[in-house]
Amino acid sequence: TSANITGLARRTRELEAPHRTRRAAAIAILAAVLVGGGGLWIRSQRAVRREAGSSVLLITVDTLRADAVGAYGNALAMTPWMDRLAAAGLRFDDAHAHNVVTLPSHANILSGRYPVDHGVRDNSGFRFPAGIETLATILKTRGYATGAFVSAFPLASRFGLARGFDVYDDDFVDAAARPAFLEQERRGTETVANARRWLEAQGARPVFCWVHIYEPHAPYLPVEPFASRFPGHAYQGEVAAADAALGPLLDPVLARGDNARTLVVLTADHGESLGEHGEATHGIFAYEATLRVPLIIYQPRLFRPSVEREPARHVDLLPTILDALALPVPEGLPGRSLLPAIAGAPAGAITSYFEALSGQLNRGWAPLHGVIRDRTKYIDLPIPELYDLDRDAKETTNLAFAQPRQMDALRALLAPLRAADRGVGRAPESAGARERLRSLGYASVGAMPAKARYTEEDDPKRLVSLDSMLQEVIDLHARGDLRSALLRCRELVRRRPDMAISLLHLAHLERESGNLSAAIEALHEAVALAPDDPTAVSLLGGYLTEAGRAREAVDILDAAARREDPDVEVLIARGLALARMGRREEALASLARARETDPSNAMVLVNVGTVHLMSGDPAHAREAFEAALLQNPQVARAHSSLGFVLAESGRGGDALAQWRKAIAIDPAESGKLLALGMLLDQRGRAAEARPYFELFVASAPPEGYARDIARVRAWLVGRPPAAP
Repeated sequence: TSANITGLARRTRELEAPHRTRRAAAIAILAAVLVGGGGLWIRSQRAVRREAGSSVLLITVDTLRADAVGAYGNALAMTPWMDRLAAAGLRFDDAHAHNVVTLPSHANILSGRYPVDHGVRDNSGFRFPAGIETLATILKTRGYATGAFVSAFPLASRFGLARGFDVYDDDFVDAAARPAFLEQERRGTETVANARRWLEAQGARPVFCWVHIYEPHAPYLPVEPFASRFPGHAYQGEVAAADAALGPLLDPVLARGDNARTLVVLTADHGESLGEHGEATHGIFAYEATLRVPLIIYQPRLFRPSVEREPARHVDLLPTILDALALPVPEGLPGRSLLPAIAGAPAGAITSYFEALSGQLNRGWAPLHGVIRDRTKYIDLPIPELYDLDRDAKETTNLAFAQPRQMDALRALLAPLRAADRGVGRAPESAGARERLRSLGYASVGAMPAKARYTEEDDPKRLVSLDSMLQEVIDLHARGDLRSALLRCRELVRRRPDMAISLLHLAHLERESGNLSAAIEALHEAVALAPDDPTAVSLLGGYLTEAGRAREAVDILDAAARREDPDVEVLIARGLALARMGRREEALASLARARETDPSNAMVLVNVGTVHLMSGDPAHAREAFEAALLQNPQVARAHSSLGFVLAESGRGGDALAQWRKAIAIDPAESGKLLALGMLLDQRGRAAEARPYFELFVASAPPEGYARDIARVRAWLVGRPPAAP
């Protein structure tokens, strides 16, 4: 029929590509229609198979805009591996996330549930609940080997997504001190190498392997050769680096062609604004720059290559994967398998829910919720927004007031989702975790109280310039301009004194500049704004202890520690303050509670060792440091602390070996190496101090220790050690 031919012409245009097999397939389909009987033939070509026992490779690329990939039309992109996967698989052109930050978005992907259901709403202060099934828990019960390999702190095992995985590789977390305003991460090449080693060890057993790559995330610092290939486009260079990192993972799968028994799903957790709508990165708004994601599904044994126009959502991935494996899909999920739509079955109108709550949770701004249906998008804010995505892909023309009936219809679709919302109450989370996440600009300060009513003055569109100022503070600090960063942050606090995240940034900058009293004052103001926020409380306690005001610190920390489920960093800060006061047993008891709260945190054991050292008990200190290394051998502070104990006991060779390990993990440990050499020299043990000074000169970063390096070099030249 003419309708069949018209539809087929569109299909043929989609299949046109510089690949002979796809061109031949298009010609064959058109020929079949022209000779008659084409409708049934077309349906047979669009049929998909299920295959029990197939392995699953889930790849999530953090912060990857759909239009940053060559297969999605970016002529400047250098993404050959993702493009090859798309050319041989299904590329979904209209795929959306439901959150615009990392942890909740991955919770959606792995569980097939909306955030209003599983309750994870932001990167900090939330843990994925133990009672909800995920792809890992489901496939593990089916005999699959399960492994996860993540590349950044927001997906650390402590946030609850490790359940169901035989291996959850996040050993880089807490291995080294976090640089100011930067996130703990590792390169995608390292993550992929670990994943490949694990995959190769599994033999013929079916596997579910999740690999997370972090490169496109800000700050954009692409490695060579990608930095040189993308001058002025560092984000695109990071995307190219992420694609190259995936090569060793995708090459073996693509090389098997039709013999491959691995279902590959590649997507992003969210995109990146890159300045659109005034947003520098992501987390505040939910425009298409951050909400639309790439989605590629590959398994040539199950379906032919195509470009899919049907809307796809992250909540559809779990049902689709289980359906492709011929496994039952749990009831009650908001998503559906995409396989019937791939086969040509009409899907009907699909509604996709989304939210962006970091502005509310971290800054006290209005919360953002919305829905997309039939390519029309509604954003529920004090100043509502409505967009026709087909005609206005960049969302520049707000139709909310021109089309009130359409807006009301979408608002009605949103209402039951909001009614089912479990709320945004947080689970207690590590203050150290929140402080690291907060450096990204969207992490929690914990307990900003919700307002009974938000007005237009609370709309993030009116306030996004403040977020830009916050990003400017971070950028200035990253460039080494502490003075300008501090001045800009003070200005930000003056403009919005009720935004606690600004005060926490200010406290860090004041402390780094040497003004500890001003840092403490800023934290006092933050605690006054959010008295139940364990982040501000624990940092205030730590700074007070550092200032020699341990008794005052304990008074502040005691109230937070008495809560039924105290924050682990509150307990740690309290323990160190008590140790400074000489109350060793109470200090160890506080750290024991911290250990119970977060058993995977090796740094708690390092702090236990520190308390023993402070009380003159090197034997128990050594036991604690060795236990920390047994739990995580990549913790730099544990190596340097053990090195200190060994040096004090006269085991110089063993001590130097531990110091070398510490510095290899974290060059910042060089500062403690300098302190050890000075201590030994002051005690008249110059011969023992010399090798530590030599290691300091050889390893310390010149940008942070230039004056100290010069001083130690003078010592090494002008004051030879006494003969043994």
